[in-house]
Amino acid sequence: MALRLDYYTASPAALKALILLEAANFDLCIERPLMELIKLRVSQLNDCAFCADMHATDARLNGESPQRLHALTVWRTSDLFTPRERAALAWCEAVTLLSPEGPPAALYEALCAYFSERERVDLTVGIATINCWNRMAVGFRKGPAV
Repeated sequence: MALRLDYYTASPAALKALILLEAANFDLCIERPLMELIKLRVSQLNDCAFCADMHATDARLNGESPQRLHALTVWRTSDLFTPRERAALAWCEAVTLLSPEGPPAALYEALCAYFSERERVDLTVGIATINCWNRMAVGFRKGPAV
């Protein structure tokens, strides 16, 4: 699919705001390897080829195993993910694929078992940020470089 428009040049002010939000993500307290898994999983859920490619590459370059990256789409049935990672992945799916009721109470309680209040907020900001980037890339058909 052809790129619909270059959103960086179409609205520099809007992209500046998004870039500032992305920059703020570097100060979040969630460990980088987990955040890369979250960004990759959200991008998979949103069918964002550009972001999925970028975050899979970044995760590999930062030491993530190919086996775990391949298993990410089936994390619920894989023994490769820790309970903390599972809680974060469940949360990212619930926050990305919002239901009318929002995330279930049991899912939130599981999140609370592994993440402090600050970590829950920081994780959710990270999820919201990649969702925003996904919507830009998918909406304007930005694909991975070939």
